[in-house]
Amino acid sequence: MSFLSQRLGVKLPIIQAPMAGTSTPAMAAAVSNVGALGSIGVGAVDAAGARGMIEGLTALTNKPFNVNVFTHRPARADAGRESAWLGALRPEFARFGAEPPAALGEIYASFAVDEAMQALFLETRPAVVSFHFGLPAPEVVARLKGAGIVLLSSATNLDEAEQAVAAGVDAVIAQGYEAGGHRGVFDPAAPDSRLGVVALTRLLVSRISVPVIAAGGIMDGAGVAAMLALGAEAAQLGTAFIGCPESSADPYYRAALFGPGAGATEMTALISGRQARCLPNAFTALKSGALKGLAPPDYPIAYDAGKALAAAARSKGEGGFGAQWAGQGAPLARAMPAADLVRTLAAELQAARAASRSPA
Repeated sequence: MSFLSQRLGVKLPIIQAPMAGTSTPAMAAAVSNVGALGSIGVGAVDAAGARGMIEGLTALTNKPFNVNVFTHRPARADAGRESAWLGALRPEFARFGAEPPAALGEIYASFAVDEAMQALFLETRPAVVSFHFGLPAPEVVARLKGAGIVLLSSATNLDEAEQAVAAGVDAVIAQGYEAGGHRGVFDPAAPDSRLGVVALTRLLVSRISVPVIAAGGIMDGAGVAAMLALGAEAAQLGTAFIGCPESSADPYYRAALFGPGAGATEMTALISGRQARCLPNAFTALKSGALKGLAPPDYPIAYDAGKALAAAARSKGEGGFGAQWAGQGAPLARAMPAADLVRTLAAELQAARAASRSPA
């Protein structure tokens, strides 16, 4: 019996990743209702926005779900760096008849200092809360655990996983370098070992005392089976769900996901200020153009500029400046309702397990 089934009554060892910008209450509910663990990401909204998402989700399911938050170090403003960034982007805005913002700001708060979000969780008590980019203060962890909330934390290396275990989380998400979206490193200034999901999962399974959830490049039931065979108790899939109709991905994002660029995802800090894996597009191309050699402002200050440019471009029919996050498994994406995808994953998982038991 897996961690998810023991603690939460979740039948399948499958978690739909809470990718900000694509995960929705409708998607999470559809996933949870068919036996997996659905998720929403509230890192890019305030407590009022998160309340609306949680209430929308609970209206659609009575099953457990995960709410993900960003626990990054609050941004450090740097007027000179921000001015240079806006200056470099000014010609790009001009292409779409727009002006860049007069100044950039921290567009959303870290959960680590967001007391309103912390209070919301203690009030609404979602079954699961997951941390990305680090860990909140011990007293925050203690309050959440005291409310009966199961806590998860992403980790990209053994040291981060050990910190998470020491903090008291119930399970660790092993985020391989293949994963789409933001790299969950605790300290973005530290060297990144860039461990893939196979090596990282095996390392954590052998070294830490809590269950491990594998994440990164997993797109089908055979991939889930492989992670379970490595000792993970569940697999988390994000890019696999972007093509679902319940996803909030716009038509440009969907076209890119099912286009030739899906096989060439890249890591970039240009869009948000922190490294994130995305589909190659007009924004990532700025690394050799307008933004070449420039250090982006702190996360999420850089995102203020990125979102403004994406909106200006989209208003003129150009959708290639959005945050089109995707993992290395993107070419395996499928377009089908979320519930059907979970059922397909479950059938593929069963088939893969059966094949592994068959004599050669």
